Amino acid sequence: MNKKENILRIINYAIEESLPDVSVKEALSKMELKSNIYLLSIGKAAWRMAKAAYEVLKDRIIEGVVITKYDHSEGEIAPLIEIYEAGHPYPDDNSLRATQRAMEMAKRLKEKDTLLFLISGGGSALFEYPLEGVTLEDIVNITKELMKKGANIYELNTVRKHLSAVKGGRFAKIVSPAKIVALVLSDVLGDKLDIIASGPAYPDSTTSEEALEVIERYNIRINPLVKKAISIETPKSVDNAKHSIIASVKTACFAAKEMAERLGYNTLLLSTRIQGEAREVAKVFAAILKDMKESDIPIKKPAAVIAGGETTVTVKGNGKGGRNQELALSLAIEIEGIEGITFASVGTDGTDGPTDAAGGIVDGSTAKILRNKGFDPKTLLENNDSYTALKVANALLMTGPTGTNVNDIIISIVQFGG
Repeated sequence: MNKKENILRIINYAIEESLPDVSVKEALSKMELKSNIYLLSIGKAAWRMAKAAYEVLKDRIIEGVVITKYDHSEGEIAPLIEIYEAGHPYPDDNSLRATQRAMEMAKRLKEKDTLLFLISGGGSALFEYPLEGVTLEDIVNITKELMKKGANIYELNTVRKHLSAVKGGRFAKIVSPAKIVALVLSDVLGDKLDIIASGPAYPDSTTSEEALEVIERYNIRINPLVKKAISIETPKSVDNAKHSIIASVKTACFAAKEMAERLGYNTLLLSTRIQGEAREVAKVFAAILKDMKESDIPIKKPAAVIAGGETTVTVKGNGKGGRNQELALSLAIEIEGIEGITFASVGTDGTDGPTDAAGGIVDGSTAKILRNKGFDPKTLLENNDSYTALKVANALLMTGPTGTNVNDIIISIVQFGG
């Protein structure tokens, strides 16, 4: 079995072990939910999480709403559970329609009721209802500008929380006096509960002042009504919600390490908190992999280096791609001509940026393949056109929607020879 096949086995196992089915059922088996149970599930993994919860609780669920990304629903779960698909990474009219339905359900809950709140990454776009004075267009335009200029998830969600009627702890206030039991699939470094899906039921650690600082830092133009909305502070305390992290990028990384060892590799779990500009992160990884190839530093060949996290991309060109693809293309340029190194970066949710690819898988021959086909890899990179580059080189990773979302995983294999 070749290196690419081994990497794909490692990635597939990591994703499989990160699916929320088992973790949701395990968490619910340890709880005593005695009161009337209502269900709300949001995010890219919302359908699978809701399905798992229903298989445990069955008819104890009185009513439910599931809000997930387009093409991420796998059909009806139960007659009383409504399923909505909506926009990601930008909210759309369906996001607002679905969220309004969830708000209507939440407002009817009584003190004796419990809202089982299943949260996964992508919830920031999918679960959205603007504050008074803010329009959907405002939220979309501000989000696009922040992403284009390379804002990280903490900066992005700091702003989004202060534009929304359901983020930053505000949804918990809508649900009150009913109790919330939240099971969370983390896609955020450090598992910060007020950042995951913009913390709809968690006290917000960010402030209006910080949100306005982010707006100013990235030179985002906003109108007076938006500025007024941002200036309304989010809740700093929530007394009706209990959160539990049920899986995260660590889950995927430890699973990847397990499979790599089964395949006979010496393993190094480098970090589960990788962040930074994709091109710069690629340079650091290239240096590590070159040392391993030449000197067995820090571990001996054959070796697998595993990491998790989330890079960013500052978009200056008009190409197509995502952070994982840009990281893979950048790495391919750094290791051009070096045999024995294979590298992959993949979004565990199966989509990387606004593309149908999950990421990319490259080696020392990738850049040469592009040159032989008449493409300059550095020119494609400068145009942020990693999708085209990897497609031409037959180096795109395509998984389709996976049903989970625990951030990105990076797998590198270094061995003797080619």
